[in-house]
Amino acid sequence: MPDYGHPLQFGTFVTPVNNPPQQAVQLARLSEELGFDLVTFQDHPYQAAFHDTWTLMSWVAAATERIHISGNVLNLPLRQPAVLARSVASLDLLSGGRIELGLGAGGFWDAIEAMGGERRSPGDAVEALEEGIEIIRGIWAADERSPLRVRGEYYRADGAKRGPLPAHDVPIWLGAYKPRMLRLTGRVADGWLPSLAYLKPGDLAAGNATIDEAALGSGRDPREIRRLLNVGALESGALIELALVDGIGTFILGTDDPGAMQRFAEEVIPVVREAVDAERETRGTDRSRPRGAAALAQRVDGIDYSAVPASLAARAVEPGDAEYSRVRANYLRGGAPGIVLRPASTAEVVDAVGFAAAHPNVALGVRSGGHGVSGRSTNHGGIVIDLGALDDIEVLDEATRRVRIGPGARWMDVAAELGEHGWALSSGDYGGVGVGGLATAGGIGFLAREHGLTIDHLRAAEVVLADGSVVRASADENVDLFWGLRGAGGQLGIVTAFEFEVDEVGDVGWAQLAFDASDPAGLIERYGAVIESAPRDLTAFLIMGGRAAGRQAVAQIMAMVDSSDPDLILERLQPLAGIAPLLDQSVQLAPYSAVMANAQPGPHQGRGEPLSRSGLVDHITTRFAEETAAVLDSGSVHFFQVRSVGGAVADVPADATAYSHRDANFSVVAMGSDAARLDVAFDRLRPFFDGLYLSFETDTRAERANDAWPAPVLDRLRALKQRVDPHNRFRDNCSVSGADAL
Repeated sequence: MPDYGHPLQFGTFVTPVNNPPQQAVQLARLSEELGFDLVTFQDHPYQAAFHDTWTLMSWVAAATERIHISGNVLNLPLRQPAVLARSVASLDLLSGGRIELGLGAGGFWDAIEAMGGERRSPGDAVEALEEGIEIIRGIWAADERSPLRVRGEYYRADGAKRGPLPAHDVPIWLGAYKPRMLRLTGRVADGWLPSLAYLKPGDLAAGNATIDEAALGSGRDPREIRRLLNVGALESGALIELALVDGIGTFILGTDDPGAMQRFAEEVIPVVREAVDAERETRGTDRSRPRGAAALAQRVDGIDYSAVPASLAARAVEPGDAEYSRVRANYLRGGAPGIVLRPASTAEVVDAVGFAAAHPNVALGVRSGGHGVSGRSTNHGGIVIDLGALDDIEVLDEATRRVRIGPGARWMDVAAELGEHGWALSSGDYGGVGVGGLATAGGIGFLAREHGLTIDHLRAAEVVLADGSVVRASADENVDLFWGLRGAGGQLGIVTAFEFEVDEVGDVGWAQLAFDASDPAGLIERYGAVIESAPRDLTAFLIMGGRAAGRQAVAQIMAMVDSSDPDLILERLQPLAGIAPLLDQSVQLAPYSAVMANAQPGPHQGRGEPLSRSGLVDHITTRFAEETAAVLDSGSVHFFQVRSVGGAVADVPADATAYSHRDANFSVVAMGSDAARLDVAFDRLRPFFDGLYLSFETDTRAERANDAWPAPVLDRLRALKQRVDPHNRFRDNCSVSGADAL
């Protein structure tokens, strides 16, 4: 070394002056406009002429869109570590993952002491910094259930709650000069951030050597530690040498002169980037993502990590990576995949499928938004192809309301985008669900009785097949595949783009009703009767739970009326309000997008293994309602839902799509915590069912395929599967191949 191969970054170092108040903010905005990657501010809380740096950073984060923001460096003795960790995570979430953390051990002890801080010796300051970093990282470890306990000499956390999890892996950079601080940097930090003005000739080389030795001694790859440098207005030649000889990957220009910033951005940065890239190409510099010994030790047997395609390697996540906690789980299911591939284009999906094909005996999961109650969008020890980056939403034709949507988009974002045009697409009941899974299984949503299933609006799809070929499926191209995608798409390939024809939908009536459920059988039967006799513009979902001794049983109905007429909305809801004693109600006129804005962005943190059973039923008879009440009384079900379907769903011929049970008026879901008990209870209801809905079925046994599809449909699917995926690469639950999913 030391050219550590880090992608070059450039930043600015702005003085946080408070006179005039907006100067630092304006310079930060200018930094973003000029294309800098980073803007940083010194942190001297005792300096009356300066803004408080953290407050300034928060304001800058709100006033910018792209640029990353950091203290240069934050004064830890005056910023309690656990509180700072939460501040960083919160601002990172609010800014969309743009906060970095530069830390210092102290200095200026008279001023620190005057502000109420504790004076420390240089050695004590380093030890305190190490304890602070442990607490900060412990707070960020939101996936760990145990409270944080760090009993340090200088900082303590005694049962602190963890979280929130930042939006991205926030690096910790240390301002270090002396050997002890440099060794700490090598052991625990993500970056070294000195100022060139404070260094003597040879200090960079010596500092790198000390950091590298400490890193290796801790089982780390020295390339894990980015080398940053605060510089003045150096010429491009000096920066090129610093990058190639001294391993500097981030140059931070210290100036408050807008003209100097512009000259640096326009005249220096392009020259440095081009020269360093060219020299690295000549040298064959290793620019792969570094992983230390501890991370490598967590790799899973059976996966050839060296064979990950170059197009995917930079964003691939392994068990030893800091990002792993963000991608291992889905909404309800915990997981421990051996590798998560995150393609950002159709071509990269092809590469990911090729990698999976080279590992035929390794479990494969495909993830869109990561809700994944039924499917295997995570696994243990396998490969996950995460499509979250394929989240574009594009209007193709205003006149025909034709839109193109990526599988990784989440329905709350789709609803918001379509709502700008006065449109909507029926899409389940939770905005955090991804487009890909729902739009290949069916899509039973709040507009189903009026506008049909999500799949009924699909007009074309771009699909990556198991052999890596990319095809278009529509009513005119690959017709059989287009048929199968609508109801069994997870079995056949990976859809990388959907084309939908959406509906005109204005404001809707949105009702949430709570009922006394002491007579569950009667309530369920009356609910069914109201729904079947209701006009199509009403769709309602009933939710119930098991009855507990000493507690009032409560049922909830979520209902949507596709109308903006208040009188009509109340007219439609009145029969529902009479099915049982009403305990509470909320009825409002709202855009469909507001109803779907019911999820939080960010990673999923599911745990355990959800157990869900599904069935489709034509009518809610007295006998079915009585058996349902018995199931609820069994104690084996903690969540029971009856969704209304019918209406426009039944207008589509049963053989038009692989989703075949068009006559069903209701979709039933039961969730429990004990598989054996849940199956015993749910088997009481199976005689009433004609089909099941894949999105809520976690039973992977082969016989469930016979429930999901009628025999002629299953035969057709198996023939299609044999053509497009003969080796059963895509082996989601209810496998049509007749084999259990891995």
